Amino acid sequence: MSERRWFRSLYFRIAIGFVALLAALLLAQALLFLWLSGRLDDSPQGRTGQQLADFVARELSDTLTLRPDADLEAHVRAEFSAIKRPFAVLMHDGRRGTNRPDALPRSFPGPPRGPRGRRGGPGSGPDSAPIVVNGVQVGIVAVPPSPPAWIAVQRFGPTLALAGVGLLVTGVVAAALLIFGPTHRRLRALESATRALGEGRADVRASETGGDEVAGLARAFNRMADDLHARAEALAAADRGRRQLLADVSHELMTPLTAIRGYVQTLSMADVPIDDPTRQRYLVIADQETYKLEAIIGDLLDLARLEGGGESLHWSAVSVDALFQRVIDRHLPAIDAKHVSTELRVADGTPAVLGNPARLEQALQNLAANAIRHMPEGGSLALSARGEAHRVRITVRDTGPGIADQHLPHIFDRFYKADASRAGTTIPSGSGLGLSIVQAIVRQHGGEISAANASGGGAEFVMVLPAAETATS
Repeated sequence: MSERRWFRSLYFRIAIGFVALLAALLLAQALLFLWLSGRLDDSPQGRTGQQLADFVARELSDTLTLRPDADLEAHVRAEFSAIKRPFAVLMHDGRRGTNRPDALPRSFPGPPRGPRGRRGGPGSGPDSAPIVVNGVQVGIVAVPPSPPAWIAVQRFGPTLALAGVGLLVTGVVAAALLIFGPTHRRLRALESATRALGEGRADVRASETGGDEVAGLARAFNRMADDLHARAEALAAADRGRRQLLADVSHELMTPLTAIRGYVQTLSMADVPIDDPTRQRYLVIADQETYKLEAIIGDLLDLARLEGGGESLHWSAVSVDALFQRVIDRHLPAIDAKHVSTELRVADGTPAVLGNPARLEQALQNLAANAIRHMPEGGSLALSARGEAHRVRITVRDTGPGIADQHLPHIFDRFYKADASRAGTTIPSGSGLGLSIVQAIVRQHGGEISAANASGGGAEFVMVLPAAETATS
């Protein structure tokens, strides 16, 4: 599996998503605050506090000149309510007025009188301008130097709070939909797949889309599901094989046991007259069946040791020439009886085989015995070997009837009857375990074995075994 890229990490996506969301929320609130602050300090035509005071003072001077008894407070509210920045009008006769009563501090004092009614120096107090009627100062207009913080909170706090809550809710919803939503759905799908696998559905798999941790978890889950499925299939196959083996063993053991029991019971019947030649023939048959039974049990034990790995083998370099010669010497009586011609060919430079001498000889003996058993009189048995790419190829070929094509895939199965696959053969079958033992020996040596029909007729078995020089190098 390729290494996960950092920018596809789930943690990276969550972190970037939250940082981007927080930045968007802060930016939105900052823009909203600037807009509201601009509304709080929007003097007419962008005037400063002093310009606003001068503007209001001139307007009130003109109004009071024309109407000295005008309602000051009502006039100020009517004419200047559109101005967001608060100011106060203080008359010498005690009248007061303001455009925003709730925006001025309660302790906002009236400015002391002086030239033009101003405070001392610039920045030392509110901006102010005198109200002059017929050349006489009758009051003053005072503008606070800047809107107090509590005024901004009082006026715009609810708006900012509602905007903040709205932005927060929007951000949470966006995070849930864009960040956590897809991840949550993929985790729920993985949870469902896990639950289904626990319930026995071996075919369920999780989606592996994406390159983050969830996708990595899904890939690990799928690999685990594949392994569990393979193991379940292997266990099922092993159970089927065990049942089939028990059935085959029972069948193979039952045949000689039935024959032995029948002849023994016949011999034990006192009321059945049996002459000596017949009794002797029955005893010989029973004895032969016991040997057959012993051979089957021995082959079963041998195969169990080979396939179970409970046998510790001594490995050494085995000469192919000597191996071929021992095989021919072992089967010389059967070869002479059937007038079989033999041919031994070992190519120049063929290395020795790495393995256990006894087991390799047993495998080759079984192949030779199988060939001689199904070979007609006057046939030919060829044993050949040659080296290839640090391995040794050994071929056993006969001139018998060959193996039917439909039986070739099962030739190494337990209790497969070789005579059933050899057309026109009348030779009694063996235990049906010989070729299974050969396959187990070859596999135990790390080699391969195959069976086929030779181009000129007859069967051909090929063993490919490791050469001794491979392990020693």
